[in-house]
Amino acid sequence: MKSELPIEVIRFKEVREKLNHTQQSFAEVLNVKKSTADIERGKSKITGSVVVALMENFQINPLWLYGKSNQRTLDTSINTSPKVITITPENNEGIVLVNVKAAAGYPNNIQDLDWYEELPAFTIPLPEYRNTTYRGFQVEGDSMLPSLHPKEWVLGKAVESISMLKNHSICVVVMQDSVLVKKVQKHENNNESLSLISLNPDYPPITINTFQIQELWEVSSKISSEIDDNSGSLALTQIQQSLIDLKNEINSLKK
Repeated sequence: MKSELPIEVIRFKEVREKLNHTQQSFAEVLNVKKSTADIERGKSKITGSVVVALMENFQINPLWLYGKSNQRTLDTSINTSPKVITITPENNEGIVLVNVKAAAGYPNNIQDLDWYEELPAFTIPLPEYRNTTYRGFQVEGDSMLPSLHPKEWVLGKAVESISMLKNHSICVVVMQDSVLVKKVQKHENNNESLSLISLNPDYPPITINTFQIQELWEVSSKISSEIDDNSGSLALTQIQQSLIDLKNEINSLKK
């Protein structure tokens, strides 16, 4: 009677098939000679270098591979939490407003405390905006029409890591050289890249590497000078009155 294959061999083959690799293409990625056929037949052992390659390329948990854990992948998410938070004179955490002009310099000043002090900050006296870090960003361009219009503002809730982000959420993505408002789509079995999708069909999706991301802010509401009667946005209705007093301050940013 033919003996059963070791669990690491079974799971090795499972990983390859889920990644849609052939035995030859998988061997090239893992730096294995010729193909992975001998490994999958149990004729060759899975070497330490192969285990390392599986971790580096696909975040495969070695303990899962050898049947010692139910967690298939390792959490290697990059820290995307805010690099700086601001406190108002009332000792509350403020919501900093980053207009289009300021956004151009945001990636380069992301840890500069003095730079943040030049930006206006405010608080919203509603329970859902307490005990969580929020930031306001002004929308640039028309790539997120019809939901977000140019010059409107979005309020984003800080996301600590990519693993904590809800798939297909609209986010402010702060990269190393730009600040974008996009819908974020995660890639199955690939923690190293994301797709940034515009709501406007005239703009194609953008694929980025996760290491390019410095901060992530999940959009929870928006500030607009016009109220869409059909939107049914409870969050916008709730904060409208609170933002009236901020109108002059926001308008001063539009230079």
